[in-house]
Amino acid sequence: MAPSTPPPVSRLLAAANRHDTAGFLACFTDDGVVDDWGREFVGHDAIRGWSDAEFIGVEVRLDVVEVTDADADANVGSPVTIEARVGGNGFNGPSHFTFTVADDHVTRMQIRA
Repeated sequence: MAPSTPPPVSRLLAAANRHDTAGFLACFTDDGVVDDWGREFVGHDAIRGWSDAEFIGVEVRLDVVEVTDADADANVGSPVTIEARVGGNGFNGPSHFTFTVADDHVTRMQIRA
């Protein structure tokens, strides 16, 4: 993983690739958000429901291609975008995951093409 990847993002990606739902959820703040193409899932229960149906539940595999800081010189909390090849038994193909981090947790994970 690139040095600019915040530890909570690295932990989240590793948990997803291990299909570890509890570990994945632990990376988010209590009011964390997954924005999957405009559909927002807020809080651990909603994120779990989404993940069970569309992410870890379909054995997602994320192979990181590139890590980009939105503003490498900005303070903590700047978005970080991960370009990944997604595999598994659900969506397969390239995607961009943009993460916002605060207090060692992910506050938002946005998924786009």
